[in-house]
Amino acid sequence: MVSLNSSTTNTEMDYLELSDHTNWLIDFYEQRNWYQYSPFIRLNFLTEEVGELSRAIRAIEIGRDHPGEKVKSKPELRDNLVEELADTMDQVLILCGKFDVDPEKLMMASEKKLRSRFQKD
Repeated sequence: MVSLNSSTTNTEMDYLELSDHTNWLIDFYEQRNWYQYSPFIRLNFLTEEVGELSRAIRAIEIGRDHPGEKVKSKPELRDNLVEELADTMDQVLILCGKFDVDPEKLMMASEKKLRSRFQKD
């Protein structure tokens, strides 16, 4: 797990735009022959990550009393939450790449839909 509470100097990746991260991520996956998997398989990976995110949220919200697991501190729980959110987001971004969907336009479409659906009368 990557600690997000350290006081280390920010790297250039800390400031990537979403499209830059998507391009970096696709390249990273291609170099490891992970990008080749079909969208159907990627969807299964997304489902797995959502399960891990669910476990991270459960640990924060109601705790996780599981034999063999050490009790995590609040910063460790937070780091795990951020890690699982990032893993989930990365799977969505890979699916965007598979279907040639610009993540920025995806966010704009989401806002447009919500604004339209819930506009004030």
